[in-house]
Amino acid sequence: MSTIAEKFGREDWSRFTPRQRLQRYAIFALSALVLGWALGSIDVIWAWVWDAPEQMGDLFARMYPPDPSNLGDILRVLLETVNIATFATALGVVVSLPVAYLAAQNTTPNRATLWLGRLILVTSRSVNTIIWALLFVAIFGPGVVAGILAIMFRSIGFIGKLLGEAIEEIDKRPVEALEATGASRFKVIVYAIIPQVMPTFWAVAILRWDINLRESTVLGLVGAGGIGIILQGAIDTFNWPEAAMVLLAILALVVLGEVVSAFLRRRIL
Repeated sequence: MSTIAEKFGREDWSRFTPRQRLQRYAIFALSALVLGWALGSIDVIWAWVWDAPEQMGDLFARMYPPDPSNLGDILRVLLETVNIATFATALGVVVSLPVAYLAAQNTTPNRATLWLGRLILVTSRSVNTIIWALLFVAIFGPGVVAGILAIMFRSIGFIGKLLGEAIEEIDKRPVEALEATGASRFKVIVYAIIPQVMPTFWAVAILRWDINLRESTVLGLVGAGGIGIILQGAIDTFNWPEAAMVLLAILALVVLGEVVSAFLRRRIL
């Protein structure tokens, strides 16, 4: 029995033509050149890079065993970290709802409000949480208020963008049916739009809370509250056993956040 290659008169087969292979090799070469240029343009002290494994081993040796003597304060500030993430997520969800409505093409009142909504989303997502925290620490002073506002402003872009995309993908038939009956815009939103985006709303809110829980652990490094304050103090005083205890507490918090997020998704979604 003849093979397929013999049947069609072909002795060999290649996935790419010679021209396509040449283009791929050129792209690979160009990527390697760009990577080499980028690596050469930054000031890397290679002696420190090669010495890093030895330094890491020395640091871990200083951290062991973790010091639980300050565990009470660590747990107290850890609870503060959870509160920062929770309050910030709740505020971010509330603020992002009208922004998502404005940023969705099928619900925004006009083109000006569309670009306003998208400008808010881009501004929120383009600024890192630490930068927001530094800004609000300068305005409100050190503390949890700056941390809550920093995470809230960062969350608006994330939640608003995903909800806006969910609104744009809704089934238009329920909306058109309600509009045909003369229903007000408010009733169209409540009975035709919200029920369709509710699963996405809960999924995005839970996911953002999980993300905010992790981001809130580093806010203390810039004075915006949370467990990072104790971590920064331990590092500044070279109290490595206490730093190890803080890191273990953060790890436990992140794992607990994953468990809670998975539980909420199973129960709600």
